[in-house]
Amino acid sequence: MKTRKLRLVALLVAAMCLLITGCTDTGIKDNTEKEKLLIGSDIYSPYFYLDDNGDFAGIDVEIATEACRRLGLAPVFIRIEWQNKAKYLADHTIDCLWGSFSMNGREDDYLWAGPYLSSRQVVVVNAASNIYSLSDLSGMRVAVQNGTKPESIFLTNAIKDVYVYKVYSFTNIANVFSALKNGYVDACAGHETAYRDYIKNTEGSYRILDEALLTANLGVAFEKHTDREKAEKLSAVLEEMRADGTIRKILEQYDLDVDFALNGGDVQ
Repeated sequence: MKTRKLRLVALLVAAMCLLITGCTDTGIKDNTEKEKLLIGSDIYSPYFYLDDNGDFAGIDVEIATEACRRLGLAPVFIRIEWQNKAKYLADHTIDCLWGSFSMNGREDDYLWAGPYLSSRQVVVVNAASNIYSLSDLSGMRVAVQNGTKPESIFLTNAIKDVYVYKVYSFTNIANVFSALKNGYVDACAGHETAYRDYIKNTEGSYRILDEALLTANLGVAFEKHTDREKAEKLSAVLEEMRADGTIRKILEQYDLDVDFALNGGDVQ
């Protein structure tokens, strides 16, 4: 009888130990969960797009994933409507904008990490067009994407002695090119890398003007009055990734001018 009681006590002690151990393990897992970084962008291949499996992919997705790994953060990619980007930041749907976003002229609008890449903003026309320079755009109709730098450039007449007839703003690059292909506009403007990628995968014959609208530095935009330390740490990691060749290796997987992307905009 005494032996049975001892066995029962031993079993109860063992069960309690298992229960305590299980609780402890669960606590450790919860405490070590990584802080999330909510990253917003629209679809803008090859920087940010959905692959054949429906997963986010692209230059900025790869750079962001590695940068977050080094910072101990868990990246969460969120597709947004670019024209509403300020709202997504303000209501904390996202923590930052990261999708081929030009810093030029917006330096005081956001808290920035970067610059980490350069990009040319260019004008595209149909191959048979008589437009060969920016000056030829005067009196013409131009298509752009909502909320982009080219939209601002043409709406404010920022190019000396160039006054376009009308600017048409669209929500995505496919609609921009559709307007050009169907003759609703005479030209369109945007990031060279994104436009070359689109032209490569669509029907039609197009030409990029030799004269660029702008050479832009790309950065990661946080709301102005947020955590400055996080932006500074991200800037440091992005510079580390430039220096150790990680960003170069990512860029080499894509069809673009790697040397220009790394140095063309005098990125420091």
